[in-house]
Amino acid sequence: MTSAYPRVRIAIDRGGTFTDVYAEVDYQGTDGTKSIYTQRHVLKLLSEDPHNYDDAPTEAIRRILHLATGTEQPRGQPLETTYVQSIRMGTTIATNALLERKGEPCALVVTEGLGDILQIGNQARPNIFDLKVQKKPPLTQLSIEARERVILDKQDNAYQRGLGEAQAPVKIRQALDEEYLCAQLECLKAKSVQSIAIALMHSYILKDHETRIRQIAIENGFKHISLSSELTPMVKIVPRAFTATVDAYLTPKIKQYIEKFRSGFRDCLKHVEVQFMQSDGGLCDIDSFSGYLAILSGPAGGVVGYAKSFYGYERNFPENGSSTDVQPVIGFDMGGTSTDVSRYSGHFDHVFETETAGVTIQAPQLDINTVAAGGGSRLFFRNGMFYVGPESAGAHPGPVCYRKGGYLTITDANLLLGRIEPSLFPHIFGEDADQPLDITATRKAFAELTEVINDSLRAMNEGEMVPEQVAEGFIKVANETMCRPIRQLTEAKGFDTRYHSLACFGGAGGQHACAIARSLGIETVYVHKYSGVLSAYGTALADSVVEVQEPADVMYINEGARKKAFIMLKSLRSKAQEVLRKRGFKEETMRFELYIDLRYAGTDFGIMVQCPEEYEHCPERVEFDNLFEEKYHLEHGFSIPERPLVIDNVRVRGLGNLNEAHNTNGATSISVPRLKLNTETQSYKKTVEGAVPVMTTRCFYSDAGGWVSSEVWRMEDLPKGKAVLPGPCLIIDMAAGNTIVIDPGSIARVACDSNVIITIQPVVGSSKTFTRSNVDIDQVDPVKLSIYSHRFMSIAEQMGRTLQRTSISTNIKERLDFSCALFDETGGLVANAPHVPVHLGSMQDTVRYQIRSLRQSWVEGEVVLSNHPQAGGSHLPDITIITPVFNNKEVVFYVASRGHHADIGGKTPGSMPPFSKKLSDEGLAVRSMRIVKSGLFQEDEITGLLREAGCRCIQDVISDIRAQIAANKKGIVLVRELIEAEGLHSVQLYMHHIQVTAERAVRCLLKKVSLRKGLGEHPELQFSDHMDDGTEIKLTIRINPKLGTALFDFSGTGPESTANTNAPLAITTSAVIYALRCLVDEDIPLNQGCLNPIKIIVPKNSILSPSDGAAVVGGNVLTSQRVTDVIFGAFGACAASQGCMNNLTFGDETMGYYETIGGGAGAGPGWDGASGVQSHMTNTRITDPEIIERRYPVIVREFSLRKNSQGTGRHNGGNGLIRSLEFTKAMIVSILSERRTYSPWGCEGGGDAEPGKNLLIKANGSVLNLGGKNSVEVVSGDVVQVQTPGGGAFGKIGA
Repeated sequence: MTSAYPRVRIAIDRGGTFTDVYAEVDYQGTDGTKSIYTQRHVLKLLSEDPHNYDDAPTEAIRRILHLATGTEQPRGQPLETTYVQSIRMGTTIATNALLERKGEPCALVVTEGLGDILQIGNQARPNIFDLKVQKKPPLTQLSIEARERVILDKQDNAYQRGLGEAQAPVKIRQALDEEYLCAQLECLKAKSVQSIAIALMHSYILKDHETRIRQIAIENGFKHISLSSELTPMVKIVPRAFTATVDAYLTPKIKQYIEKFRSGFRDCLKHVEVQFMQSDGGLCDIDSFSGYLAILSGPAGGVVGYAKSFYGYERNFPENGSSTDVQPVIGFDMGGTSTDVSRYSGHFDHVFETETAGVTIQAPQLDINTVAAGGGSRLFFRNGMFYVGPESAGAHPGPVCYRKGGYLTITDANLLLGRIEPSLFPHIFGEDADQPLDITATRKAFAELTEVINDSLRAMNEGEMVPEQVAEGFIKVANETMCRPIRQLTEAKGFDTRYHSLACFGGAGGQHACAIARSLGIETVYVHKYSGVLSAYGTALADSVVEVQEPADVMYINEGARKKAFIMLKSLRSKAQEVLRKRGFKEETMRFELYIDLRYAGTDFGIMVQCPEEYEHCPERVEFDNLFEEKYHLEHGFSIPERPLVIDNVRVRGLGNLNEAHNTNGATSISVPRLKLNTETQSYKKTVEGAVPVMTTRCFYSDAGGWVSSEVWRMEDLPKGKAVLPGPCLIIDMAAGNTIVIDPGSIARVACDSNVIITIQPVVGSSKTFTRSNVDIDQVDPVKLSIYSHRFMSIAEQMGRTLQRTSISTNIKERLDFSCALFDETGGLVANAPHVPVHLGSMQDTVRYQIRSLRQSWVEGEVVLSNHPQAGGSHLPDITIITPVFNNKEVVFYVASRGHHADIGGKTPGSMPPFSKKLSDEGLAVRSMRIVKSGLFQEDEITGLLREAGCRCIQDVISDIRAQIAANKKGIVLVRELIEAEGLHSVQLYMHHIQVTAERAVRCLLKKVSLRKGLGEHPELQFSDHMDDGTEIKLTIRINPKLGTALFDFSGTGPESTANTNAPLAITTSAVIYALRCLVDEDIPLNQGCLNPIKIIVPKNSILSPSDGAAVVGGNVLTSQRVTDVIFGAFGACAASQGCMNNLTFGDETMGYYETIGGGAGAGPGWDGASGVQSHMTNTRITDPEIIERRYPVIVREFSLRKNSQGTGRHNGGNGLIRSLEFTKAMIVSILSERRTYSPWGCEGGGDAEPGKNLLIKANGSVLNLGGKNSVEVVSGDVVQVQTPGGGAFGKIGA
């Protein structure tokens, strides 16, 4: 470390487009006192500029050294580091390599039978309405299946109620076959693979096999080896395998970059402290920087920057004081292509499992939510609605105003509205890169789009818009898009968004901060003086961090086991302390955060509970159970005190503080000017002390009457600690490259540290409001229509998140087999979060049945439960909970949630009996039950009904029903907040218009289909298919091309079955609405409007409309898939998918388990079918192999792709799956499946796929074919193997 002056400390954030730099330079005074003073520098340069430099961070350091020393630093020569004290860097190198799939070629070594784990993942589709099933390609398709097996050593009674024994010793069932491994490694070397990842079953407990494989790999010459057990010693092999693979894929690339970076300095930085920012918000040494911890390296710096700058900042306000309660801060980082949001409340919130670029990563990362909306987001008008993104114009060609023939974007909208001043924006555009933004081109593009919009409005007899209203409309829609993740980060976790402040940064953030805050009810906005380079500044403020973690797996109630966990915690603290010592930290600069990862027994959702700092040395004195209950109750609204707690992991986070940068966190010595009210005008006084605006421009605000005069101020001209600027005005920070828009009703203050504080005042309705021409109160505003669409969908989504968090069962919490929706006062669907497709249209039938049955007797404080197929149910395990939303004693909306429960009685565990003949064989059937009366949960009544039906896990079912009620309650709160904010008339008006929008989109689709297929005046499409028992599903679609309507006529469909494949009428409705939404292939609202142009005819007493009392359990999960295939077949949209959900259940009288298994997707015109995914009417996840083995008496022998099971053609179908489960105790196993006789068909000459197959492999080696539907008793050692169907091909080979 240098002792010479000047001393230079540099923090860098290398982003995808720009590299931001914050530097501090210490100088020694020349006055003989040797006093030290510091200068700060900020730079921004292109991350890629090959004509001028090879590496942006090196170039940045060269420029800083020139500024610091005044000495020229020639390019192309290694830099002198005499004066460099430290370098800290955040980088998107890892993120970009992951997104672009440009990492190091690598391979995965995994337990035998799981070689396709990276391709399969959790088997869910990324977008349920995308027939192409566009998944990101796996990081590698090379794998070695190590012949080894470690299993949990459990006793039979450990599986009581599926809880599993918390303390889980392991045993080696099969020792590692080293000879076979060596041969496989030689094959990898022949393919030039030098990097491998290792992830073995239960290695988070027993690391021996992974460690031995590493030794063998080193001996065989492999250069990089990533062990899942060391990177992330936590249960769940799928995310652990992904994490290890990410590390093997990215770390070599990072090391290559670091080596190149070092080579740019004379001594290769040997004597300079160099640290990199990690995804968890902490710094690590240059040699410890690893790929799996680098994904959020850049955004993490920004979170640290605002957290350390603004948490507690409000105590500086003269109207508050040092005793004011500290508000949590929301981070709002708006860039060109996306926006990152986060929250800080005195400590950094971490998540331990996230998905980035199609890859699940299991590692501590800051809880940052990203939405695809930024300054470069493109603008679209479709079906009467405004859409922003997710497509981005990028840097090339960029927005229209960039003079590259680009697209209309949010940047163009801000420019048109006067919120960006071209004369003060860098003149870097045009052929010679010396022109300003092209406002003329932007005006022309908006004029053209406005004409298209007005054509649509005129056709509906609606008032017209002017270009400024169109641009402002897109801004409002973008703001609502960005508000959604903020609400999810706060309200969905039990926090009131209004009681936060908003820290705004990023290139486009200042233009939207006031509007975002106003929409969320936030009163205070902060804009940092370094907002344009806040990630670099935050990197300068960050602590050096050490993370250590170990699995515990002990019952909290067991005092002896709990003491062992505390001993582990202290041991980890010592380890972290030793690492920090080696990094050069002294005791007084260290601090430690101790965590215990607790969960309720029988669940898989844990909470990291932090030990209070004062008990850091004696955690055994802390009542962690009480802290857990408090935290759980805050987030979920209830707790389950009767459930024992399990300690899953213990974790220590060691932090070394080496900051010399300014940290305002909690400081109360910063001068902030006081707001002074002019009592005559009731407005706040402007204070600028002689400063003058650089110019006066015009900005458009419809709420203020349209174009209003707005002063434009340069940040450097404003008096620090004194300036007060009421809006509307613009503040231009040339150094940060940032424009801050102060809208009417907001007041900006400049603190003495140059940070800007904006106070958001409520806007009083103006008589000058700029409105469209010829508009009455009941006419539709397309902007509001788009915003309401977001708000309604957000309500359904937040209900879903509440249900997932508060549920107990694997089915709902892990497999996500649930749906939540909002309905109008008639029971018509308004918004359904995209959860499980088979629930889409069927829930509204359930709601409408209850409305017809209960009528006026349904009063406030009552919640209804129903699952009967004659009451709109799908099958009995799907329980629907419905709650009316009252307003002034009138029902104005309904909210409902439907979840698949693991067992509700019936003939077999899991309540999916293959041979049920009547409804009573399948479990509890309830047409209508008031599960809540006068606000009281009717536990005794539902318990009695479940017990009478033979339910095997009553408490789990009751807990999940409570979770559904909680989800509905969340929905009601959000609906009432919306009504309070906007008024009931407006909310219901736009609810209706959103349904009309969906109807319009479907009508347009039907007209296009008629035109595309060259059909006549009365076009007719026909298709039929068969169930495995020969029952025909027949469909004739008659389209009216003039009206855009269609008749879906299922006449000729086979009769009701004596088996259980009968599908209640609601299932056919769901299949139709799902298929139409897929065929529209646009992001339209999914609601009752989709069905308004459709008439459905289903013959009574057929398999699609069975009689009361008919068995239906297979109709929901099997027949629904056949109906969907038939609809797509009629339209010629794609080949058949696997056509089945492959329902596997097992259990005994004490517990039950249920899962659905993916297969092959059908190919279509222009795409191959995806392999190993859920198709069409379901999208549930598969339970992680380690979770299922921990909770149930099974061993996952194989979960792989079923090679060559796809149909072949011009576009091949997808492969099915093979899932083999070995049972370790006597159980009843049931399989309910289809496509075991009739193959998934190809389309347009494409080949059929292989049908599925179900086998029972006895412990003695004999093999039995189970057929498509069966229930068998198994004993320890028996294996059930399900081979799922592939997907059909599209088109002839060579055609």
